Amino acid sequence: MDFSVKKLASDAGVFFSRAVQFTEEKLGQAEKTELDAHFENLLARADSTKNWTEKILRQTEVLLQPNPGARIEEFLYEKLDKKIPVRNTNADLLGQYMIEAANEFGPGSPYGSTLIKVGETQKQLGGAERDFMHSASVNFLTPLRNFLEGDWRTISKERRLLENRRLDLDACKARLKKAKAAEAKAAAVPDFQETRPRNYILSASASALWSEEVEKAEHELRVAQTEFDRQAEVTRLLLEGISSTHMNHLRCLKEFAEAQATYYAQCYQYTLDLQKQLGRFPGTFVVNSPHASSPPVSPTSAATIPVVSAVAGASNNTTTVDSMLNLSDVKPPSSGTRKARVLYDYDAADSSELSLLADEKWRPQTLTG
Repeated sequence: MDFSVKKLASDAGVFFSRAVQFTEEKLGQAEKTELDAHFENLLARADSTKNWTEKILRQTEVLLQPNPGARIEEFLYEKLDKKIPVRNTNADLLGQYMIEAANEFGPGSPYGSTLIKVGETQKQLGGAERDFMHSASVNFLTPLRNFLEGDWRTISKERRLLENRRLDLDACKARLKKAKAAEAKAAAVPDFQETRPRNYILSASASALWSEEVEKAEHELRVAQTEFDRQAEVTRLLLEGISSTHMNHLRCLKEFAEAQATYYAQCYQYTLDLQKQLGRFPGTFVVNSPHASSPPVSPTSAATIPVVSAVAGASNNTTTVDSMLNLSDVKPPSSGTRKARVLYDYDAADSSELSLLADEKWRPQTLTG
């Protein structure tokens, strides 16, 4: 119990000494030991690495999961060391709704069969998105989070310890300076004509006491300097390890870029396959709005007029554009005429071709001669 009280009193004294030194430094009444320029650069680099790592980590989490409620839920699962439940993506939900709608409308109908096909593609896109999120979380987010929760905490702890050692060192310097000033004042020889012998004896005794105080302060300063130098070296090694952290983050960044490229390549392939199944021209997207711009037609397909047959006069299926939508299921109009709607603008290359505008109704005619 006695040892605990002494230790508590000693710790309180050290804390009070550091508080006094810190306050006097802020008020400009005490000197402060400055670190060398290289050490200051290491500290600034470490702080910059920590700040930008936090920003990149947070924004990547937003990219992978835009829903803040879902992010909070995942954070709580991680803190509780529980497995995060599998959550459907927006593409998964869209695909599910499309398939359910197709089953209600009739999967055998043209609209229902097309809904099923598009819904299956949306589910494929959702699976690719989940794979990308998992890969990015494991290979990119986890190393960044480990740095902030592991290495950076160790660096911060050692930096705080170094600051305490620095305060102790400067406090020892201040005590030594005061002790030397008091010793010099006490060692001054008094004037015997104005001072009694008894005062001279007291002055000599005070000088001896201050000499002992100076020796004690010098010893404490040497100890504080040794501890400060040792802690500065430990902190320096940790700060120099930031270079290794950058190399590790560089490797993780490359893996993130590869995962993202794979994800978008899969999405492109899935949508391209869907486009082919629906019978669209590769690279061409149909826009119903007459004000929307359309991609130009390549010279190799200039001889083909980009139209979609809207009415069938016979049961011939060779003019079918969409394999999922059979034109034989569409009833012809009462007039029996045949019309077509232009998908996008087309400028004639020569006099043997026609110039057409998007959404224009066109009636094919046979020219004699």
